[in-house]
Amino acid sequence: MTIAGVALLKSISIHRADCVRCQGATVNGKRLACALSVIAGNTKYGRYYDCALLKLAVQIVANPARLSGIATTRAAGQTSVEADPTAPSKPNVLNQTGNGTFPWCVKKDVVIADGFVEVKLKPLPGKEDQAGGVVWRWESGDSYYLARVNALENNVTLYYVKRGQRHELNAVDVEVRRNVWQTLRVEFDGARIRVVFNGKLYIETDDRHIGAPGAVGVWTKADSVTAFDDFTYDGKP
Repeated sequence: MTIAGVALLKSISIHRADCVRCQGATVNGKRLACALSVIAGNTKYGRYYDCALLKLAVQIVANPARLSGIATTRAAGQTSVEADPTAPSKPNVLNQTGNGTFPWCVKKDVVIADGFVEVKLKPLPGKEDQAGGVVWRWESGDSYYLARVNALENNVTLYYVKRGQRHELNAVDVEVRRNVWQTLRVEFDGARIRVVFNGKLYIETDDRHIGAPGAVGVWTKADSVTAFDDFTYDGKP
């Protein structure tokens, strides 16, 4: 990878002094559409707190970013780091916006088969959708598991995605509040999948469509504007 116009850290830092910003830098010859930011945050979860996903936003014209293990969707969605005074771990959150069909942002250098993934999310008003979720065993934009909540539909739903097509495994009605931070957690071990929302188990099922280890990350839909914070995970390959 050829990078010009910015000095990069060799690894993700949790120190504010290591914040890096650049304007007009290029990656593989493509200009960044915005600044590249590595922004420090409070570490509530030790090594499981992942600044790489929450505090790094790269937007590159035409192609998704693959820098320091981050990959973002090729769709029209946008990923950005923004200040939010309501953030559970102040000052910043990861925002996914735009009009992509299923925008995602994953940590590609994490490979987990069994474990958990958890995030705090805040759905913001969208005309078409108000959804946000987590992905795991992510192999590509066409193959992964997804658990999402939707503030328009007031439900939590579990899917698997194969060949780019979503397949619903289970859905449960539950109140999903707009403009309020809520916690979504998924535990996965072999075929067993447990989906917990705000501390309550809503879905527990077995599914074997995707068994290989893969990446973890966050997901939105259509014109949803969703803020994410305190992304945590653990597991084994």
